[in-house]
Amino acid sequence: MRRYVAAIDQGTTSSRCIVFDRDGRVVEIAQREHEQIFPRAGWVEHDAETIWRNTESVITEVLEKAGITAADIAAVGVTNQRETTVVWERATGKPISHAIVWQDTRTDRLCDELGGDIGRSRYQEKTGLPLSTYFAGPKLRWILDNVAGARARAEAGDLCFGTMDSWVLWNLTGEHITDVTNASRTMLMDLRTLQWDSQICTEFDVPESMLPQIRSSSEVYAEISSGPLAGIPVAGILGDQQAATFGQACLIPGEAKNTYGTGNFMLLNTGTIPVTSEHGLLTTVCYRLGTTDPVYALEGSIAVTGSLVQWLRDNLGLIESADEIEDLARTVDDNGGAYFVPAFSGLFAPRWRPDARGVIAGMTRFIGKGHLARAVLESTAFQTREVVDAMRSDAESGNLDLELTTLKVDGGMVANDLLMQFQADILDVPVVRPVVIETTALGAAYAAGLAVDFWSTTDEIRGNWKADKTWEPNMSAEVRDEYLTTWNKAVERTYNWAE
Repeated sequence: MRRYVAAIDQGTTSSRCIVFDRDGRVVEIAQREHEQIFPRAGWVEHDAETIWRNTESVITEVLEKAGITAADIAAVGVTNQRETTVVWERATGKPISHAIVWQDTRTDRLCDELGGDIGRSRYQEKTGLPLSTYFAGPKLRWILDNVAGARARAEAGDLCFGTMDSWVLWNLTGEHITDVTNASRTMLMDLRTLQWDSQICTEFDVPESMLPQIRSSSEVYAEISSGPLAGIPVAGILGDQQAATFGQACLIPGEAKNTYGTGNFMLLNTGTIPVTSEHGLLTTVCYRLGTTDPVYALEGSIAVTGSLVQWLRDNLGLIESADEIEDLARTVDDNGGAYFVPAFSGLFAPRWRPDARGVIAGMTRFIGKGHLARAVLESTAFQTREVVDAMRSDAESGNLDLELTTLKVDGGMVANDLLMQFQADILDVPVVRPVVIETTALGAAYAAGLAVDFWSTTDEIRGNWKADKTWEPNMSAEVRDEYLTTWNKAVERTYNWAE
C-alpha cells in the first residue's frame, strides 16, 4: 500500500520537495535555494534551467532522507510561485531567456499602453485583475517584444509559455499544462469560462498556440517520465497561495488565510461565484477539484514583507540571519515613532500605486537598530490590516456574510511571536497558527491525493487541520487607531516618486 504523497514546491527563493503522510504531517523535506538575478533596478529574474536542476536534486534527496522509493508514493502535487514567466523551445525544452519574476516591474509602461483610454481596469471584469507588472501576461508580451526572434518563433508554434508550474510539469512529464489557479494569474483567462480569452490574447498580441492547456487543480495529468519517481502520476497543481488556502482547509466561504513569505498573500474563500472587488483586491480562482464547480477567492497581495527582513540582513547588515530580527526588535518597547513602508516595487493591494517607492518616516536621533527592526516587522502587520479592511468593505458592499473572525496564518514569518501578537492587536481578531505550517506544499499534496483517492473527501482534510498556537488581541482601540493613522501618513509619503 502506498503510504505517502509528495509535493514539489517551486518558490520564489528555493525549490523544495516534501513528503506527507495520510494525517498531513511532514515525513521529510529537501530544499535548495536559487539565485535572485537583478540585471537593472526593478528587474528580477531567475534561471529556469537551474530551478529545474534544483527540483531534480530535491526529489532525489527527499526520497533518500526518508528511506523510501517511488513504490511508497501515491501521487505528486506541484505548487509554485505564480506569475513568474518563462518561455521555452517546444523542440528542445530550452528557455529562450531568464524567467521574469512576479516582483519585476519592467512592464509598467506596457501596462499603461495596454490599458489605453480605459486605464488599468480594462480587463478586470473578465480576469479579476488590474493591469499590473505583477501578472504574467504583460511579462510574456515583453519577452515576445524584446527577445530576438521570439515573436516570429512563437507565431510559428515553436515556443511554449508557462508559469513555473507548467515549466516543472513539462520537465517531469513532457506535457504542456497549467491549472485554473495559475491561469487566473496571467490576465489571459476568463474567470467564468476558465478558458483562454481570444480577444484578450489578440489585444495582448500573444499567440494562443504557445499557451498551455488549462486543467482543474486536482486530476491525474500524466505520469512522471524519468528519474526516481518515474511512473508516479502528477495529480495536483495549485498556485502557491491557493495551495496554502487549501492546505489551511479554508474550504467554506468566509474562511481566510494569510501567508507570510517573500510577500504576504491573504485569500478569502467566497464560494462558487466570483466576487468583483471595489476596494483594490483581486478576484482569483481558489481551486477546482476535478469536474466540480470552481471555488473563487478575494485576494490581497502584498509585495514586500519577508523580503524586507532579507533586505535588512543583506543590504544593511543589521542582522546576520532572518530569525535574529525578533530578538533585535525586543530590545525596544515600541517603534520609537519610526514607520517603514517597503514600496520597493510600488504598492500592491489594496492601493496599487506603481509610482510609490519605499520610505522610512518619523526618523529622529532617538531611533536605533531595534526601532528599525520593529518597524520592519510592524510594516507587515499594517499592510495586512489594509487588506483585511478592503475585504470587509467588499463584503459590505456586496451584502456578503464574510466577516473575518479568526485569521489562519502560515509561512516562515509565523514563527515570530512578536509579529504575530502585533498582527492580532492591529487586526483586533485572533491569529491562529496550525500544527503543520508547510501549508503551501500540503495543499498541493492534498489536491494530488484527492485525485487518486489517497484521501477520499475534503472532510479528511478539515479533520487533519489542528491549531498549534493562538494570539489574542490585547491592544486598546485608542492605541490601535493612533498606529493606523500614523501608518497611513507614512504610506502617503511614498506616492508620486517614480515617473
